[in-house]
Amino acid sequence: MAGPATSPAPEPPYYLPSGDEIEVFAQCHAQGLAVMLKGPTGCGKTRFVEHMAWRLKRPLITIACHDDLSASDLIGRFLIQGSGTVWHDGPLTRAVREGALCYLDEVVEARQDTVVVLHPLTDHRRILPIDKTGEVVEAAPGFGLIVSYNPGYQRMLKDLKPSTRQRFVALDFGFPAPEVEARIVAQESGIAEPEARALVQLATRLRALQDRGLAEVPSTRLLVAAAQLAVRGVDLRRACLHAIVAPLSDEASLVGAMRDLVDATFV
Repeated sequence: MAGPATSPAPEPPYYLPSGDEIEVFAQCHAQGLAVMLKGPTGCGKTRFVEHMAWRLKRPLITIACHDDLSASDLIGRFLIQGSGTVWHDGPLTRAVREGALCYLDEVVEARQDTVVVLHPLTDHRRILPIDKTGEVVEAAPGFGLIVSYNPGYQRMLKDLKPSTRQRFVALDFGFPAPEVEARIVAQESGIAEPEARALVQLATRLRALQDRGLAEVPSTRLLVAAAQLAVRGVDLRRACLHAIVAPLSDEASLVGAMRDLVDATFV
């Protein structure tokens, strides 16, 4: 669920801003405001958080949310040790104590009763009550709470309650402009810029298939994966079929349409 806190990298995680998100996030952190990142899968939300942790020189604890995520998973629990039980902090509690950034990825995947434990950390109180021990942990200087979710497909299934949403400053993320996305693909994979531009052109065509029933459109992450295969010697067309087309759908008609677009892009 969550690994140990990561210290800021010596070199900044590569991130190209598309607007004022860096400035707004930095001001939120300075004011102790919680931040919500909204956008499609693979558009750079996690990389942005890693980049901001580096800029702000804060450790980062990332939690991948899921249906079985409980409040105890976040806060902590008593574990048997020796002849008794010992309290062990969960990742959220560690972040609050240490003044780390705590990033809950795809927060709406967690149960609503789990999300509620975040509320005291998102207002002027900045506290985390631990019911099992009776302790109230005040957020250390530097603590920041960030959540992300993909409103595109989750809105029909799950969504955050208004009482939760209004506790966050929201930053909207989308796919970068084509020229910026091509630079990202080239930087992340080492592929030549002409090929990176062709991959972005393909992605633009594939993303238009969303109106034809494609549930998830190709992310920048998938473009980078295809480019990495190509750099290692895999034919670029085949790399696209394996790294972009195959992960997106199993429906024959959509797969056929995507294959046709790959063929049209890499003639």
